[in-house]
Amino acid sequence: MKIAFVGKGGSGKTTLSSLFIRHLAANEAPVVAVDADINQHLGAALGLDEEQAGALPAMGAHLPLIKEYLRGSNPRIASAETMIKTTPPGTGSRLLKVREDNPVYEACARPVPLDDGVIRLMATGPFTESDLGVACYHSKVGAVELCLNHLVDGPDEYVVVDMTAGSDSFASGMFTRFDMTFLVAEPTRKGVSVYRQYKEYARDFGISLKVVGNKVQGEDDLDFLREEVGDDLLVTVGHSDWVRAMEKGRPPRFELLEAANRLALQALQDAAEDSYERRDWARYTRQMVHFHLKNAESWGNAKTGVDLAAQVDPAFVLGEHTPVPQPS
Repeated sequence: MKIAFVGKGGSGKTTLSSLFIRHLAANEAPVVAVDADINQHLGAALGLDEEQAGALPAMGAHLPLIKEYLRGSNPRIASAETMIKTTPPGTGSRLLKVREDNPVYEACARPVPLDDGVIRLMATGPFTESDLGVACYHSKVGAVELCLNHLVDGPDEYVVVDMTAGSDSFASGMFTRFDMTFLVAEPTRKGVSVYRQYKEYARDFGISLKVVGNKVQGEDDLDFLREEVGDDLLVTVGHSDWVRAMEKGRPPRFELLEAANRLALQALQDAAEDSYERRDWARYTRQMVHFHLKNAESWGNAKTGVDLAAQVDPAFVLGEHTPVPQPS
């Protein structure tokens, strides 16, 4: 399952995504975690120190390798240079699996040991001083979008993406790449404003969206969220001494997380599993193609000098049983 955590800056989405990842690892689920936020904090939330987090390879720096590997023997893609962030897979393309080893993971992923298992962590890379005034952060997450387009995951496998804050993810088609989007909202007007934006933007794309109320301190907070988001409110999370210790760099063992918060994390997993049963690979593929054609027309054709619409394989549908060509 592909899971996104979104929310306004400071809502706690990185903390909650890291707790969810720890929960999945405790339940022995294979996990690929991706830090796609402009502020790269997921590694630290998963227990990496500053040096370890800083040493994570930036996916954007390995984009040529990613493109060349995923292109495979797809005859519709003349060269890796003609691939853009939305290029969909077709016959001959190489696909990524959660449990496998491949050159993309070797270059871009690092194992992170947790109390109850090891997960793979990937990161877009931080917005650096050299990017100021000349680069858009959305260009950095292009490697993530391309990998998600080519990633086939099963019902007991998880790809968890900590997205950039606010509604910025709607600047690309990446918001349609997920089986479930968890929107972390505080019980404030600003906290639910991003929810309203997401709900409106996602309306026509069949996005499964659930709200996780964070920093909820009492019935008044709970009533506020219920009034503002209605049935989309899945669960709430309150104060956590475990999280406070984690933020100080001294987390207890994960099994000592408060029982109420562990139940909340299980509710997230249950909702994710329910959403997977509604997965429609044909619609997923159509949405991929839709955003690719939009990007091709608006800037991709001019940038690459080729007609990127020709990259679309009309007979191809991504799915769990799609043949995966292996490296020669």
